[in-house]
Amino acid sequence: MEYKYKLLRMHCAACALALEEHICKMEGVSAQINYVTKIIKINIETEKPEETLEEVKKEIVNFDHMIQIVDFEDDEDIARREKKERNKKIIRLSVATIIMIANIFIPIFWLKVIIFALDYILVSYNILISAFKNILKGKVFDENFLMTIASIGAFIIEEFVEAICVMLLFEIGSILEDLAVSKSRKTIKSLLEIKQPYANLFDGENETQVELGQVEVGNLIRIKPGEKIPLDGEIVEGTSYLNMSALTGETKEKIVQPGDKVLSGSINGSSVLLVKVEKLESESTVTKIIELVEKATDSKAKSEKFISKFSRYYTPTVIVLALIIMFIPPIFSGYRNFETFAYRSLCFLVISCPCALVISVPLTYFAGIGSFAKCGIMVKGSNFIETLAKTNSIVFDKTGTLTKGEFEISEIYAKKGYKKGELLEVCAYAESFSNHSIAKSVLKAYEEKTNGKVINSAWINGYEEVAGKGVKANIFLQDTLVGNAKFLKENGVRVIEVNKPGTTLYIAIGGKFAGYIVISDTVKPDAEDAIKKIKELGIEDISICTGDEENVAKSICSKIGIKKYYAGLLPEDKVFIITDKVQEGKTVAFVGDGINDAPSLANANVGIAMGGLGSDIAVEASDVVIMTDEPNKVALSIKKAKKTHRIVLENIIGSIGIKIAIMLLVAFGFSGMWLAVFADVGVNLLAVLNSLRALLK
Repeated sequence: MEYKYKLLRMHCAACALALEEHICKMEGVSAQINYVTKIIKINIETEKPEETLEEVKKEIVNFDHMIQIVDFEDDEDIARREKKERNKKIIRLSVATIIMIANIFIPIFWLKVIIFALDYILVSYNILISAFKNILKGKVFDENFLMTIASIGAFIIEEFVEAICVMLLFEIGSILEDLAVSKSRKTIKSLLEIKQPYANLFDGENETQVELGQVEVGNLIRIKPGEKIPLDGEIVEGTSYLNMSALTGETKEKIVQPGDKVLSGSINGSSVLLVKVEKLESESTVTKIIELVEKATDSKAKSEKFISKFSRYYTPTVIVLALIIMFIPPIFSGYRNFETFAYRSLCFLVISCPCALVISVPLTYFAGIGSFAKCGIMVKGSNFIETLAKTNSIVFDKTGTLTKGEFEISEIYAKKGYKKGELLEVCAYAESFSNHSIAKSVLKAYEEKTNGKVINSAWINGYEEVAGKGVKANIFLQDTLVGNAKFLKENGVRVIEVNKPGTTLYIAIGGKFAGYIVISDTVKPDAEDAIKKIKELGIEDISICTGDEENVAKSICSKIGIKKYYAGLLPEDKVFIITDKVQEGKTVAFVGDGINDAPSLANANVGIAMGGLGSDIAVEASDVVIMTDEPNKVALSIKKAKKTHRIVLENIIGSIGIKIAIMLLVAFGFSGMWLAVFADVGVNLLAVLNSLRALLK
């Protein structure tokens, strides 16, 4: 069973990582702690999960007495409590700062020492208590212990101001860090506040406001101007403008009318809409978006895993170096300058906390996921951001991805003795039982040509559809074949083959070739620009995989600037092509519509579903879901992934580089406690602020 709680008063990213590892050592228990959101997810697989859960809670408190475990309360209430605690800390630190400054001017040494000692306790009593309790539990490598040893050491060698300032700056840094992380959480939270908490249920006469869980599929709901659409459905009555920016990232409004599908999370603009509900709350678009964003931080990138391993060895290594600095050099001088090297050792301890790395990497990915969501792009994990940033090969599905999937008849050829209208009618009857998009386009053209004439199935006998080839039936008392040239030839019909851009349906009536109908798909307006932008990102290996004939694929490629294509493919053929590319060492992204391309989406290094959020298959099979049908957002996804990954590398290299540089300065006596504090608190804050850049568009 899975349990979720909030962890309040957790102010150390490295400690959160250590706590997670500690809980995972319990039998039948695994845990994930997200330091940014302060959420812990506990999975328990024991015979008595409730009893085990209580043991886990006790372990958390024993691990860090400061942490409070709370149920998911009102986020605003939690925010108020955190703000209240933060304000108390600010007041306490302000008073301590005033006392410290005033005490500098007191001439009596013993009185000055007493006041400094009391001021030191005022600043750092929480840290001192935590350090003491952790020592009793055998935890000596956490930041509370390190800061305590460093500051007490400074006090012993009569560096009173520095001792207090170490703790003071450490606490100020934690406040600023909390504020920065809180800003990130609020930004993500605003993305998730797109869910209407109620629905106006309409029974034909009366309107009742109810919770979303009370609404069933088929119910009618009313959406007033300014309200969010609570559940996915179809408009029954009313015409209005919809603001879909929360879903797609686009500010352009969409006109909707009876018969149009609407997605939950959209905002109704101008007039009242009556909508027939098609999906329950748990299956609605807005619920899927919230789940995707909330779960996105569960999957960790390689960078995060590296930092987790690095932090285990980094702090103990620095402590050993600090001890070497303290004891080895003084040996050669008969311990005459022991105090000097002890001071340098204490500075080393201040530098040693790895929090800047431990928090900044997951925070960057968290912010990056929020930035993606702002643009209507849902990423299912930070690991996929990292993979997307390294993508060097992109394979596109054609229909519904680069083309609209809206087929139109571009040409009808009737052999002598037949009429175009006759061929269209025969073809429409032959395709009337098919759900394929090409069949639908033929039926649509027939309805438009005949002013809505209905297909009379009584004239269709012996219907047989041959997968991938065509249809065989007796129509209007004549044996009829509609399909590709190979299909007609297999049935003994001599065909006049043509090479036209589009799909060609050859027609035979009474065993004789009667003509053909060419059906063409329409390229999406931004497809060519999308390919251009992808190439600008340095990706040259771009190809199309399609089940259409070669002439169709070639025509589409020439229009949008793609040189490589694979035509006449079955779904499994696409998988083989993707697998081959992956085995060649390429990082492959497959872009499809998320319905027919599930195997390809699943087998690529990263699967990108276009406009597929309404499809359960898209959400399950893909790693990235683009809420709109715009190919341009593929390039935007890769660009954002590269930016996020770059910020992660900046934080890793920058944090480690600055710390090592200051360690060297301290070791050789060119720097003191102030720069050491910057290496800890300052670098931490800089890394957090740099991480927040990933939130920007």
